[in-house]
Amino acid sequence: MASTTPLTADRVPVLDARALNRATLARQLLLDRAERSAQDAVTHLLGLQAQNVKPPYYQLHARLLGFRPAELAGLMESRQVVRMVTMRSTIHTHTAADALALRPLVQPARDREIGNFRKGLVGVDLERLARIARAYVESAPRTMGEIRTELLTEWPDADPASLAVAARCKLPLVQVTPRGVWGRSGQVRLTTLENWLGRPADDVSPPPVEEVVLRYLGAFGPASVKDMQIWAGLTRLRGAFERLRPELLVFRDENGVELFDLPDAPRPDAGTPAPPRFLPEFDNLLLSHADRSRVIPAAFKGRTWKGNQAHCTLLVDGFLAGVWKATGEGLTVELFDEVTPAQRRAIVEEGESLLQWMAREGQEGQKDAGADGVRFGTLTG
Repeated sequence: MASTTPLTADRVPVLDARALNRATLARQLLLDRAERSAQDAVTHLLGLQAQNVKPPYYQLHARLLGFRPAELAGLMESRQVVRMVTMRSTIHTHTAADALALRPLVQPARDREIGNFRKGLVGVDLERLARIARAYVESAPRTMGEIRTELLTEWPDADPASLAVAARCKLPLVQVTPRGVWGRSGQVRLTTLENWLGRPADDVSPPPVEEVVLRYLGAFGPASVKDMQIWAGLTRLRGAFERLRPELLVFRDENGVELFDLPDAPRPDAGTPAPPRFLPEFDNLLLSHADRSRVIPAAFKGRTWKGNQAHCTLLVDGFLAGVWKATGEGLTVELFDEVTPAQRRAIVEEGESLLQWMAREGQEGQKDAGADGVRFGTLTG
């Protein structure tokens, strides 16, 4: 942290958007590609947003030196990494250990989610539903449609979609392979996390919430209580932060919001160079804070979405600067504002490197990068 960091009247250091940006990028392995294994990176990042199948691979390509998709695919096939619903009721790729630890943490949010479907669950005993659904998916991996059909035999007057949501929320369901494996395709089939890993449910001891707070700060900090609540989709985390206060550093952002951080976590100088990075849709970098101005300039808020579809995003100088799309002809990049000639050259260089990686790793439809591999155009108009 630079020695010129301003202080509030009560002597609390203030971190501006650029300081927060560089600190977060360092935690997210986006200032320099890290020499880490895929498993280590997935652990450090507390999982990868995986609403779609391929984004976890692109997230690791942007963060790890020499990453090969076969490494993550192998972890999935060996069941050391799994796909399941955790934070914000969205699918994440987690290590097996983190899946066992984090799923109980977010159970209160899943219970609240069931409440949104209570009109379709009149007369349904949720504990009995969980027992029936567990036995059914543990006898063989099932599609959500098959789960609905099975539960309708018990509650024919209930809403089918509500029954399926209740099963998904009551049970820790994982998407079994080959779903999510690079270069393979497969229908979404589900079984319980414990069944997939061969571990009984009562063999799992969730970590204290304070441990997860520390890990969140290590991957996304400095951060406020509300930031972590947005990331996890939870409420009432203030108490855990207060219990940790004696061992944490405290800052404020430019709006006076209190931020917490680990004493030994990296907080690079705000002037530290940040190379362009091509990120996939739904990258957690852009989704894990209440105040996202550390990455998303106010003028570009909402520019990465069109209806329910999220665009892949481009970082320039550490901040959201555009969106991109891969086609059989290369990459099309839409910039939201002017960039310098040097930044444009760096964008093309990083884009061509991505194209070469995609071609080398068998991403269908991609040719080798050439002079016209990266094009600038319009995607959100």
